[in-house]
Formats: sequence, structure tokens, C-alpha cells
Amino acid sequence: MNTFLKRSGLAIAVAGLCISAGSANASSHREAPFITEVPKVDGTDFYMFRSYETGRDDFVTLIANYLPLQDAYGGPNYFDLDEDAVYEIHIDNSGNAQENLTFRFQFSNTLNDIQLPVGPAGDQRMVSVPLKNIGDATNGANVQLSQEYTVSVIRGDRRTGTVEAATNVTDGTSTFDKPLDNIGGKSFADYQTYASQHIFQIGIPGCATNGQVFVGQRKEAFAVNLGEIFDLVNTNPLGARDGEGAGDLADKNVTSFALEVPTECLTGTAVTGLDQPVIGAWTTASVRQARVINPEPTADGKGATVEGGAWTQVSRLGMPLVNEVVIGIKDKNLFNASEPMNDGQFATYVTHPTLPELLEILFGGAGAVAPDNFPRTDLVTAFLTGVPDVNMPVGVQGSEMLRLNPAIAATPAAMQNDLGVLGGDNAGFPNGRRPVDDVVDSALRVVMGALTSDAPNRNTPFTDGVQLDPTELQAVFPYLATPLAGSPNS
Repeated sequence: MNTFLKRSGLAIAVAGLCISAGSANASSHREAPFITEVPKVDGTDFYMFRSYETGRDDFVTLIANYLPLQDAYGGPNYFDLDEDAVYEIHIDNSGNAQENLTFRFQFSNTLNDIQLPVGPAGDQRMVSVPLKNIGDATNGANVQLSQEYTVSVIRGDRRTGTVEAATNVTDGTSTFDKPLDNIGGKSFADYQTYASQHIFQIGIPGCATNGQVFVGQRKEAFAVNLGEIFDLVNTNPLGARDGEGAGDLADKNVTSFALEVPTECLTGTAVTGLDQPVIGAWTTASVRQARVINPEPTADGKGATVEGGAWTQVSRLGMPLVNEVVIGIKDKNLFNASEPMNDGQFATYVTHPTLPELLEILFGGAGAVAPDNFPRTDLVTAFLTGVPDVNMPVGVQGSEMLRLNPAIAATPAAMQNDLGVLGGDNAGFPNGRRPVDDVVDSALRVVMGALTSDAPNRNTPFTDGVQLDPTELQAVFPYLATPLAGSPNS
């Protein structure tokens, strides 16, 4: 396969991102047939940006969101993560489309079998309760089921490289507590304070400076009208921005893996001396190859299933919306199982994207015209290799992942332009991705020819009609807002 086709794999992502502009401000929710069966390992959004919290400009923040479309009132089990899976964030700091560094998260459940005395004297029984907590959930004695996790740092190949455990600096152990989801105001009088107590200093092997880590529920950060978008884009992509409110995800939560790492620990020796120490990153989730249903699950046994075999990747996310709106249905499961170095197999979806054609069919009467400059080398530049003089690694092999040049200074939260590079803010998308970045509008404009000199719509301000209110975000780690409470106002 020639060099262009190898590099086109990421273009796929580009087209996906762009067209997804018509599709929503959420990047990968229930995007492939199989992943709908295992929502706990469904990656929804991935962010990477130079930290803009005051005093943290020597750090890069990575946020991987999983488990989509959470209704805050979804009890009694709420939204624990899968203890039989691994969740990973991969870093490519050499431009060769292969991970040099991986952060692996693994979870374990702790069952505190809370029992209450039931019945009269002489016939009293101790009976296990059905709820996650029986009182103030900030008091561990009232909590029946909780989760903790470990973070492993892998250098080299994710499965065969050198593995070391990260350290919880607070207590010197290798475990971190995950906060309970925001059950409601009666269980948590002050959920924000409770959740902030689960931001930990993390000692990363090989790094002289500690980072920060938080894994827990957050408020969904993207505005989108999912129903309208997937009803053949039943909205006006040529209309006004923020013309349709906050969208369908305004009342949803998500689970975030937030990790802040010293920049020098990510760029690595592979790029020492380069003017632009660009890093690429993506997130994946993997489960065991085999799963056997246990016909008689018990509390003291394995439970409902028995897992075995090699780790097998079932979710993948770098650039937003790629699998959701670019990859054909027949290849969606394959894309989720693939790695960036093999993205050439998806080249046709990028070099000849279908979404611009669909927009022309749907909105041709309003002036939408698909670009006719095949193959789409403009998309390759924007999404497969990085933008020259912004975030293109030296010697890059084109592939789908998010790329960041941490040498570009962070823009303070109050000054960020949500169109990123298209809006003159080079610290934003596609130079990484911040929570405020409207990747849908940016990508939609690019897919319709904003980077070309001759596309009919190159200057058209396409939009999905909704826009995030930046005041919903935090200007400090972990940046995403406190999740909605399940009660009383879910």
C-alpha cells in the first residue's frame, strides 16, 4: 500500500469528525454494533491539552470518557466500571503510529455486606440490604459497594513492554479510590467537595514530578441533539450557532478518566531536540477473549461471569466521531479492535468520504455542495498527519489519533475560542482537544472544504446549531463539571 493510503487512515477520522458536526457534539456514543452490548467499556470522548489551570502550564491533561448517556437517577446500581476490563491511554511520542507509553487502569469492587436485623425477637434475621448506601455516603460504613483502581505505566508495547505501578502519593499505596456516582442530595450533602477528595497526587515511575489523577462521574460536556442528527440531520447546518439550546445531552453524565502528567514525561527522549515535540494519543478498552455465564453466581465466588484468555480490544477513540459517522457499519467493530499503525485498511472511507455527499443530498437546496477534490488530501493534512507548523510530528506516519504540540502555550479559560485553530486559537482543536472546543462545527467546516482553495463551501460557517456554555466547565483539574444529582433534581 502506498504512503498516501497508509496516511489516509486518519483522514477517516477527519471526515468523521467533520461530518459528525452534523452529528452531534458528542463523539462516540454507541457507535458500533458490538459496543452497544458492553456499555461499561464504550469510550465516548477523548481530550488532550496543555493544562490551563493557573500554575500548571508544565503539564498535559488527558481525559478519556466512558459509559455514555448516563441518566443521573439510574439506580440502584448506577454506573460502576468493569472490573474485568482494562482501560488504557496510549502515547505515541515518536510519530510512528505505535504506543511508546501506556497508562492502564484496572478496577476492583469492594462489597461491604450491610445487613439489618429484621423480625421480632426469637425470629430475627440479619438480611442484606439492596441499596448501595444506607445513609450519608461520605461515611464508608454506610456504603455497601465501592470501587478502587490501580494505574500501571507501560513503556513500549502495551502487552509486552515494561510494566511499573504508579503510586498514590497520599498514602504510599498503589491503589486509588473511585467516588460513588452522584446518587442525590440525601446521600451527599455536598457532592462537589466529596468528589474533589478523590483527586490524588500520582507518582509516575520515571517522572521526577508528580501528576494528578481522578476517575469518577462528571457532567457530560457536549451539547448535541442526537435525535435530530440521526434522523437524517433533521436540523439546519447552515443556521445560527447556539440556535437550538444545549441539546439532548444536557441532562446526562459520563465517567471520566482524568490524568495530568508533566509534559517532559510524555514527550520522551524520542523527540529530544525537535522544535515541535508533538505527542499523539488515543484511548482503548479491552476485555478477556472468553466470557462464560455462571448459572449460579454467588457473592463469595466469581459472580455472574467467568473471564479468561488474552486481552482483546473492543473500544478505540482518538479523534472524535470517526467510527460514529465515517466508518461503514460493516467495519465499525473492526475499527474498534484496530490500532493506529494499521489504519491504511480504512483508507477508502477517508479518501472518498460519504458524509459530504450526504449533506449535499440533504441540503443541496440550501447551498450545500460537497467538495470534488479527490482524493481528499486536505483531510489527510488536518486529521491524519497534523497541521504543518502546528502539530505535525517530524517523520509522522499518518494514522488516527489526537495530536498535541505542548510547546504552544495554553490559552486561559476565559479567552479560549471554541473553534480552536479555525478561530485563531492554536491551543485548541485539532491541536489536541479541550472540553470547550466545538469539534463538530470545526470538523464540519473542514470536511466541507475550509482548508481548500476551491471548494464551493470553503467559507461557509457550517454548524450543528448547538454550542457548549463554557461556564459549565471548571478552570481547574479535572476540568469537567460536577455531575448532575439523581435526586431531587435530576
